[in-house]
Amino acid sequence: MNKNPNKTTRRFSTAVLAAGVAGMVLAGGVVTSVVPSFAEPVSVQPTGVNPGFADVVEKVSPAVVSVRVKEQIKPASDDGSDAESPFDNLPPNHPLRRFFEFGNPGMQGSPDGRQAPRRSPRQGMAQGSGFFISDDGYLVTNNHVVEGGSDYTVVLDDGTELKAELIGTDSRTDLALLKVEGGNRKFTYVDFADDSKVRVGEWVVAVGNPFGLGGSVTAGIVSARGRDIGAGPYDDFIQIDAAVNRGNSGGPAFNLEGQVIGVNTAIFSPSGGSVGIAFAIPASTAKTVIQSLRENGNVQRGWLGVQIAPVTQDIAEALGLNAEEGAIVTLPDTDTPAVKAGIQTGDVITAVNGQTVKGPRELARKVAEYRPGTTIDVKVWRNGEARDIKVELGNLSSLDEASNTSGNRNVPVNPSSLRGYGLTLTPSDQGDGVVITEVDPDSEAANRGVSAGDTIVAVNGSSVKSQREVEDAIKKASTSGRKAALFQLRSGDQNRFVALPISGS
Repeated sequence: MNKNPNKTTRRFSTAVLAAGVAGMVLAGGVVTSVVPSFAEPVSVQPTGVNPGFADVVEKVSPAVVSVRVKEQIKPASDDGSDAESPFDNLPPNHPLRRFFEFGNPGMQGSPDGRQAPRRSPRQGMAQGSGFFISDDGYLVTNNHVVEGGSDYTVVLDDGTELKAELIGTDSRTDLALLKVEGGNRKFTYVDFADDSKVRVGEWVVAVGNPFGLGGSVTAGIVSARGRDIGAGPYDDFIQIDAAVNRGNSGGPAFNLEGQVIGVNTAIFSPSGGSVGIAFAIPASTAKTVIQSLRENGNVQRGWLGVQIAPVTQDIAEALGLNAEEGAIVTLPDTDTPAVKAGIQTGDVITAVNGQTVKGPRELARKVAEYRPGTTIDVKVWRNGEARDIKVELGNLSSLDEASNTSGNRNVPVNPSSLRGYGLTLTPSDQGDGVVITEVDPDSEAANRGVSAGDTIVAVNGSSVKSQREVEDAIKKASTSGRKAALFQLRSGDQNRFVALPISGS
């Protein structure tokens, strides 16, 4: 997605597995399918041994749109921490200030030293992609495309611009649902594929709005499945090598039948452009989340209330398990559904409702099939034997609200100095990023190679130019259920990524 200021497709690095397990609310329990429309979705029947992509593109392109989002960009704070230029931090009577006023009375000060009015909020514009899932105007995009938006415009394949309404968002899976009104117009739409049948090596076609250019098509193959990139507690991405760039966020990845196998949402890119490593939210995840957003406007989630870790070979041998499968409970929180039901520290969760749990991510996804208040059967391994425990899932939404009202205790104390990470920051002289001036040698940041002189360019894919923007990005990560914040660091002309655990996680 293109932004001014830049708000790019999220970038990643391996991150600590999100602690805690939550389930996605699906009205009535397990979700079946999106509400059908009267018209038929796109369907393409490949012909010949090597049909190419033209037939697919011709059919699906009218269903893919560009999404434009207006947002309010907040003005600089009184202490200058959100200044857009390093010169905004100069004292009002500093002799250099007169060279940076440009005759604008709204700047920070004036040549005579008097303080001028603060900047007024101004409009920014973000651009991303999306696609219709019904003929009456419902369309899917990424949450990070619409986040912070105040006005939404959808640009169709033929150039028609339509106003859109935001129906709902889900930050944990980075999905959002919009609705446009087309009068009597029936929109071309596409259907979700059964992504469980998608194989590594199959062709994939990505359609979207890279760099705001409008409808563009790229092709590649499925490179991998089940990728965990540290983006959230439900990571299960499909990796593709089709070129995906800024502005492709929220766009579809199609199979040769014209069905959506995934929603393009993240890239790995040291340079900001495509390097052939992109990630798509699987169609099965998108389908269930979008149905809940469509029916309820939000996605509530069940809450098991445990912290978990993978079962290693050593753990399996020590506990008498036959395989390195399951999720070991390392520290259940007090008064959680799991604790109330009798799950204890050291238990290994091996199955949910009879379905085998291979690891922590599988446990999160299996619990995600149920709504709060649902009673599930959890099989645990304890003291050399298997036990069945019934657990009534709680509501993760209420936990999120409590965390927000308590000041978000997972964020380091005094985030403006990032003391919780052992970092001290100052705005960059170039106005791009935040310079690390000091690193506590005993901190986790130092252990992971962060050093004084490094510049923080972005946090969790969002560009930062001030200490406050760093703080806000960490708070968003914590609120979204992440247990680590992904820092993009620049040293000289080299970029690298470092994941730092959120304090208190």
